[in-house]
Amino acid sequence: MSHEKTSNNDGIYCPACLWKEVLQHLLQNHQVPALTLYRPSQVLHEGGARELHRSLMKLWVRGSIKDGQRLNILHSASAQIFKFGKCPKPDVQANFDATRYIGKWYEIQKLPTTFQKGECGTATYSLKSPGVIGVLNSELLDDGTINSIVGSAKVKNPAEPAKLEVSFDLSPPGPYWVLSTDYDGHSLVYGCTDFGLFRMELSWILSREPTLCEETVEHLHSILTSVGVNVDKMVPTNQDTDYCSAMVQ
Repeated sequence: MSHEKTSNNDGIYCPACLWKEVLQHLLQNHQVPALTLYRPSQVLHEGGARELHRSLMKLWVRGSIKDGQRLNILHSASAQIFKFGKCPKPDVQANFDATRYIGKWYEIQKLPTTFQKGECGTATYSLKSPGVIGVLNSELLDDGTINSIVGSAKVKNPAEPAKLEVSFDLSPPGPYWVLSTDYDGHSLVYGCTDFGLFRMELSWILSREPTLCEETVEHLHSILTSVGVNVDKMVPTNQDTDYCSAMVQ
């Protein structure tokens, strides 16, 4: 395994690139096939995670990756949603109108991620230019500080405006597909990235208000279920008014 593949085309360390290389290495050496036969979605949570740790240790000893990178990847194995198989191709919101989508959205539920560590999550979108949306994501950390990150979302194909790619700072872009939105109440966002024989899924349920009625949540869950997402993995975001008061100051 070459060190160069652990970076993207700009030479910047890319966890996704390293994930792909490590998983391919495991598969080529027949270190995880038994688990994939009966419980593929847990490959990286059971024996596969142990083999991944073993392979990462080999790479670390050889100097192919740094200690901090190894720890970050192992943490990702338990916090991100990895599943066996290629990404699905779900239907997205028809005639998506970015001008109606801009503004503030509250995070109601999400699939677990390694890059979100707080509560009271919000996403504020602004129209920067045709096909380009400015992104400001904020959350309240346990120590009471507000963590924010700025990025942008771009439409890849004007014929499919609901399929965007979002990027932050030097990180590679990731898929941001709007599966369903009524613009004034809810939005269902889904993103999936292929890593060889595995895929990593992300999803968020957003609302224009800090709460969203159960009936709507169940409807959005049904959409996710139809594309193979295990909605039992969705975790709620604390949007309690008192707890999140620092976010509006």
